[in-house]
Amino acid sequence: MPTFKAFRGVRPRPEILDIFPTPSLDNYSQDEINNKANVEDSYVQMIKPAVVSKSKDVDRNLRKVRTNFEELLDAKKLMQDDSSYYLYEQIMPNKHSFRGLLGLVSVDDFFNGKIKKHESTITERKMKMAHYLEKVHIQAEPVLLTYNANAKVELLMSHEQKNVPILNYLDDRGVRHKMWKIDNRLKLQQFKEVLDPIDSFYIADGHHRIGSVGEHAKRLREKNKKYSGSEHFNFVYSFIVSNQSIKIHDYNRLLKDLNGVGKEALLEALAQDFQIHEKGEEIYYPSQKFHISMYLDGKFYSLHVKHDIRLSEKEVNDMDHYLLEKYVFEKILKLDTEEKRAEKTDYIKGNSTKESIERIKEKVDSGKYEAGFGVYPVSFQDLIKISDKKIKMPPKCTYIEPKLITALMMYDMK
Repeated sequence: MPTFKAFRGVRPRPEILDIFPTPSLDNYSQDEINNKANVEDSYVQMIKPAVVSKSKDVDRNLRKVRTNFEELLDAKKLMQDDSSYYLYEQIMPNKHSFRGLLGLVSVDDFFNGKIKKHESTITERKMKMAHYLEKVHIQAEPVLLTYNANAKVELLMSHEQKNVPILNYLDDRGVRHKMWKIDNRLKLQQFKEVLDPIDSFYIADGHHRIGSVGEHAKRLREKNKKYSGSEHFNFVYSFIVSNQSIKIHDYNRLLKDLNGVGKEALLEALAQDFQIHEKGEEIYYPSQKFHISMYLDGKFYSLHVKHDIRLSEKEVNDMDHYLLEKYVFEKILKLDTEEKRAEKTDYIKGNSTKESIERIKEKVDSGKYEAGFGVYPVSFQDLIKISDKKIKMPPKCTYIEPKLITALMMYDMK
């Protein structure tokens, strides 16, 4: 199996547990981040020099983040455990729950394909995150990894949940977070034995995070040719969950403009590879794979990928995001490089309902975007197929729950 090892987690002490963690900052505007950074003893205040500072000295800002972290440790506002696995459960307001194990995976397993990816990454973002790790040495949000369900793992987790959790926290969104520390040597060995039959992990969320740790490790290995592979920088903070404990939602596309292509010309060109059905003002959510929703000029259209395209791409890549990118963005709109697509395209998360499409409509109707595309969620079977066959997919193809809170537990790479 891929390496999955215990680690010395760093977490907020009970007196600041309600203050310190935060949902991903991707969910907030800059003004909201500025306000959160003023909350005493919060994670966002800790990283304030990196997310709020007007100073252009990036390295100095990042070193200050590290100093802030160490000061919180010295002040005993953060605590570091002995080496442990952690059982983590997230209970949603509707009582649906997700659970799995927190630990470390090896960058070598990522490099050699035991940890499999299904999306490509945006190089600039990955490099920026790697530079952050170089100066700060903290992983505060785990990569979400999944695997085919294993009854023995589930049984051990159920047994562990009978104990008192070390952490029980209700966040502002009504999501409850529970965590159990597994540091008994016998229990650690039991978990290792039941995890051994798992031959691969699949990245569900966090391609940029794991990619940036890999990039950071490569840079340090270049400087230290005698590395052993056991150094802290060689490991990725991860949350492993079975395929029965994840939900895959749609991840949709917004176009700022049509790159000089007229609306009528676009519809005419689309007809070569798609069967087009005008839906008017009716909200259209794609009902299955190969069906794509397009919102343009106040109208919805269903785009059904033609059968000859499906057949020709079956052995290569027949995922809807790829087909949208190849036959619409590249072929028609000439957005044929990563840079061009990044300039013209934004991503919008979905929730597998018509509400996802309504969000697209709102964004386009605001005038900021000219068109939007809704894509049917990728199935778990297709995610495995993409990963196993090493099929290159565009960035942001899947929006997967659970969404992990930042800094509830952290990994110090120093």
